[in-house]
Amino acid sequence: MATDRAAVLIRSVEVTTATVHDAGQMQAVLPAEPGEVYGHCAFAGERACAAIRARGGPPQVVHTGTWGRPEALARRKAHNARVQRIRCCIETVFGTWKRSYGLRRMRWLGLAKAGLQVRLAAIACTLRRSVTLPHAAAA
Repeated sequence: MATDRAAVLIRSVEVTTATVHDAGQMQAVLPAEPGEVYGHCAFAGERACAAIRARGGPPQVVHTGTWGRPEALARRKAHNARVQRIRCCIETVFGTWKRSYGLRRMRWLGLAKAGLQVRLAAIACTLRRSVTLPHAAAA
């Protein structure tokens, strides 16, 4: 799923089977000019970061690992704190989908029907959030 920075509007959704790794679908949800791209550690690989840089944006991914000197670990912790501040907004979309839009379980069997359910939920969620945008801008 790709959203704008504040996770207000959902820009794109890609539905796959559970056997496909997240990083394998990055090209499908990456916009033409992404700017900063926030992601979890699945996008920390060199191939994923190179694809993000090729589109003109810096990868902002969570780094894992416990090796290095205390200075390096402090830099990693500070970087992850900055990235997590944005990612938590994006992850709330998944929570809202599960809680309010019935995506805890798929209603239909098959990838095409599950994709339809996810896309309908994305449309409904985006429409609901877009209604509140003018009100938030006026306040």
